[in-house]
Amino acid sequence: MIDPSIESMLARLRGGDDTATGDLFQAFEPFLRGLVRRRIPAAVRTRFDSADIVQSAWATLLDGFRGARWQFNDATHLRAFLTRVVLYRLYDRARGALTQTDREEPLAELGAELPGSEPRPSEHARAGAAWQTLLAACPPEHRQVLELRRLGYTCEEIGTRTGFHAGSVRRILRNLARRIAFDDTIALNPSSSDAQ
Repeated sequence: MIDPSIESMLARLRGGDDTATGDLFQAFEPFLRGLVRRRIPAAVRTRFDSADIVQSAWATLLDGFRGARWQFNDATHLRAFLTRVVLYRLYDRARGALTQTDREEPLAELGAELPGSEPRPSEHARAGAAWQTLLAACPPEHRQVLELRRLGYTCEEIGTRTGFHAGSVRRILRNLARRIAFDDTIALNPSSSDAQ
C-alpha cells in the first residue's frame, strides 16, 4: 500500500513545490540509510557513514527534482529510483575506498621512523586556544561528547557513555566542525589583534 503523504509530496513535486524535495528526503532518508548500512563492505565500513552516502546521492538529484527531469507515477517508482541512485553512489565510493585500503601498508613495515610524540610548547598553546574555541562554539548539551572525543573515545564508546547513537555522535561532531569552518565569527587561530 502506498503512503498517502508520499503521494501528496510527489504531487507537490510535480507541481513545482521546492519544499517537497526536503520533505521527500526526510521521508526516505531512514530507509536509504538502512539500505546503505546493510550494503557497506566490512573492509571499508569505518571510512564513511551511511548518512554521507545518502546526502551525497541526494545532492546530485536536487537539480533534477527541481527541474522535473524525472516523473514518478507513485511512491513505489520513486523508492526504486532512489534505491538505485543511492546504491550506485555507495558502490562507487566503496570501490575507491577498497582500492585505497589495498594500497595501504603499516608504517612499521616501511621502516619509517616516526617523529617524537611530544608536542612543542607552541603546539600546546595553539591546542589550548583551539579547545577553548570549540567549547565556546559547542552547545552545552553536546560538550560531554566533545570532551570524550578529546580523550580519544570512539564514536561508539561516546554513544554508550552518553546515550546518543554513534551516528548522532558523528553528526554532532560534523556539525560542530562545519559551524567552525563556515562561521567567520569563530576562529581557531588567534588573530593578529589577539596576539598583540
